[in-house]
Amino acid sequence: MRWTIKPKPTQESIDHLTKELGVDDLVAQLLIQRGITNYEQAKAFFRPELNHLHDPFLMKDMHKAVERIEQAIANDENIMVYGDYDVDGTTSVALMSSYLMETYPNVATYIPDRYSEGYGISFQGIDFAADNDISLMIALDCGIKAIGQIKYAKEKGIDVIVCDHHRPGEILPDAVAILDPKQKDCEYPYKELCGCGVGFKLIQALGSKQGKTIDDLILYLDLVATAIAADIVPITGENRALAYYGLMVINENPRTGIKALIDQTKKRELTITDVVFIVAPRINAAGRMKHGQHAVTLLTEIDFEKAKHYASEIELFNTERRSLDKEITEEALVQIQQNQEEDRFTSVVYNENWHKGVIGIVASRLTETYYRPTLVFTKSGDKLAASARSVKGFDIYNALEGCSDCLEQFGGHMYAAGLTLLEEQYEAFKNQFEKVVSESIDPELLKPEISVDAKMEMNQITPKLMRILKQFAPFGPGNMTPIFMAEGLKDTGYARGVGEGEKHLKCSLYQTGSNPIGGIGFNLGNKLERVKSIKPFDAVFSLDENEWNGTVSLQLKLRDIR
Repeated sequence: MRWTIKPKPTQESIDHLTKELGVDDLVAQLLIQRGITNYEQAKAFFRPELNHLHDPFLMKDMHKAVERIEQAIANDENIMVYGDYDVDGTTSVALMSSYLMETYPNVATYIPDRYSEGYGISFQGIDFAADNDISLMIALDCGIKAIGQIKYAKEKGIDVIVCDHHRPGEILPDAVAILDPKQKDCEYPYKELCGCGVGFKLIQALGSKQGKTIDDLILYLDLVATAIAADIVPITGENRALAYYGLMVINENPRTGIKALIDQTKKRELTITDVVFIVAPRINAAGRMKHGQHAVTLLTEIDFEKAKHYASEIELFNTERRSLDKEITEEALVQIQQNQEEDRFTSVVYNENWHKGVIGIVASRLTETYYRPTLVFTKSGDKLAASARSVKGFDIYNALEGCSDCLEQFGGHMYAAGLTLLEEQYEAFKNQFEKVVSESIDPELLKPEISVDAKMEMNQITPKLMRILKQFAPFGPGNMTPIFMAEGLKDTGYARGVGEGEKHLKCSLYQTGSNPIGGIGFNLGNKLERVKSIKPFDAVFSLDENEWNGTVSLQLKLRDIR
């Protein structure tokens, strides 16, 4: 592990903020690192307000999109709401379709099949629309690069409104309206919305024309917060306000389908992290194992008994997904060992029988073990398909470009990509990918990095600090959970291994002159002897609360020890 300590702001800036807010130096430092330097910014950070959301009509083509939907409703046209099969896509479809169907019945939903249609707008989806007399299609979380598909739709008399958040190409599709804040000439102030967030701006615009206020739309924010969490977009600016209020809806008054999912867990209050690890994988499992339409059906159901039935179905999909993910990961690790490839710069594995729906998860699991650029291949029709995952700081998309002569097609971004190739090209590609990566990667990037916000003394850890840090939530990119470093620690003699195979570490740590604080280090069981020795050590950790038998106590969530 590399420990990287963030630069400390100037003492002058810290002193200014402590005086203005009445907080201590440590809290001021954390806020300044998040771009908060005055009272107004701090107020917006700690108390986000929905009336501070940007005017949706600032987004390019928003007037066109609203006018076309109003025209469709006035003319009794059939509308199809189309979205991708992942969490962002299915929540977007649930949001848009349920909003429209409050007042208008002629609305259908469509999610492409992951295996027969693939990602984005499909020709099959357009044919379905044509066969069902649909004249307006609202595409969410996809469409910005669907040049040929939208041309095909237009030839069949179908208008398309694109609501996307991915980067546009040089040529834009010939849609009736394109809502995407990443367009070069779009002046919308916040660029980091997810697909469901763009969909929410559209219903916000529609609602304003219908006399609705933002308070009338709060009930849709459980979907938006779920998409923000699952799509790993920055939780800054507008996303922070949407996630903040969306979490409130999830915890206080979620829609029937999300309540049915949550009721299967034992959690009383969900954080963004819980949404990422509990709600999102279950919604995703529908598209991975069966069909994304199952997720839309659950998320739009209003009868709780039916929703419980759909949720239990999805729970079965998720159980199957977890079992496959574990099985394939184990097989992939064995393959790496049998091929004696533990010391390569890359991990590239293939089995024709691996399930295409989980190879992306398996690629992520392998990077947890070997921490290097990773590709997992399986058979897809008459070709091989792969999911690629990278390590922090290394652009895997560029590396794939360096092997493009071996590939049929590829797409993605810096840290994740997908590709296909002919089976006879597999070995050549594998060798070329290893060569490209080995010649271009800084070996330091092959050590996982922990970014430390601040050094601290153990006696600075108080219930008051914890109360303030909890108000930093929701956490995510752009506002990660604060990570601290403390030096010269010792264990009270309590340290022991816990969990299956004692792979986790439980301890009680102190510095000279401080009270001990309990700590838990997941997957740090191998540090037990180091902690039990009499020599002091350093640790990086976040602060957490541990609830046991009705008692809540502070604890250190250890990330690493040295």
